Amino acid sequence: MKSILGIGNALTDILAVLPDDSLLQTYHLPLGSMQHVDMETGDRIWEALKGYGVKYVPGGSAANTITCTAILGMTSGFLGKIGNDDLGNLFKSTMEQFGVRAQMLYSEKSSGRCMVFITGANAERTFADYMGATLELGPDDLTPEFFEGYDYFHIEGYLVQNQELISKAARLAKAAGCIISIDMASYNVVDSNLAFFHNLVDNYVDIVFANESEARAFTKMEPREALDDISSRCKIAVVKVGKQGSMVKSGDEYHFIEPWPATPVDATGAGDTYAAGFLYAHSLGLPLKACGEIGSIIAAKVVEVIGTKIDIPRWRDAKIEIKQLIEKYA
Repeated sequence: MKSILGIGNALTDILAVLPDDSLLQTYHLPLGSMQHVDMETGDRIWEALKGYGVKYVPGGSAANTITCTAILGMTSGFLGKIGNDDLGNLFKSTMEQFGVRAQMLYSEKSSGRCMVFITGANAERTFADYMGATLELGPDDLTPEFFEGYDYFHIEGYLVQNQELISKAARLAKAAGCIISIDMASYNVVDSNLAFFHNLVDNYVDIVFANESEARAFTKMEPREALDDISSRCKIAVVKVGKQGSMVKSGDEYHFIEPWPATPVDATGAGDTYAAGFLYAHSLGLPLKACGEIGSIIAAKVVEVIGTKIDIPRWRDAKIEIKQLIEKYA
């Protein structure tokens, strides 16, 4: 079985259902907004939330992808930075419980977290993000040893804002012989780092995952034309078009992938899990279309649950459906 290493923000989602908006008002958090907070404020909010029976869900885009590849059976590692604190220990231990080799580095800052406040009859969500230790991951932290023995290296697009870190990571991964993939993650990150993204894809990346807004930001084209442009720069391009499905292209080979049947309740994590299914299938040497279809299977399971973690019954169903699909291509 092939192996994969991911690099990304080691964040823990902290979800709390609040009886009213008073805590939001205390910390000047407008209802329904997403605010970035400093360490002191982040720690105070976390302490205040503990009395509400919070739920902790370790995540982050690349971490979600790598957790899924581990569940699917790939040897999987994750590289990130945490604080030497309870949240950091929770993140590391949870990744290891899923079978991920968590290569965590430590910072003097507190571990990164995304605090989610759920209020009102409509379950309105308000976010307070403290990136903390995740922002301390830098190029000096990386050594060739981290990449040894891995066949794939998956980059979380949010990290591209740290251009020196990603430049060194890409160089080390390429030197180690890894197939490099990137999930573009956010259209505004692509917009603000466009020249760097172009250089990265042109010179290092083998597989690009983008949704339609990210593809548009990268190419200034609509999704189908954007797919052609991206595929001319790397070996495989994937452009996801939401509930319509996805498009994959490698060289002259093109496929439109229908969405797998699902009853969606929350689209969070769909892109992360799609990438996991695609990379897992690619590691098995399956045809391009099958890679897209297996990505679609996993994405269909995560949209049926709240949050980014697929439950055991859906994982069981996914593995059966994947096995049947693989047999079809045998």
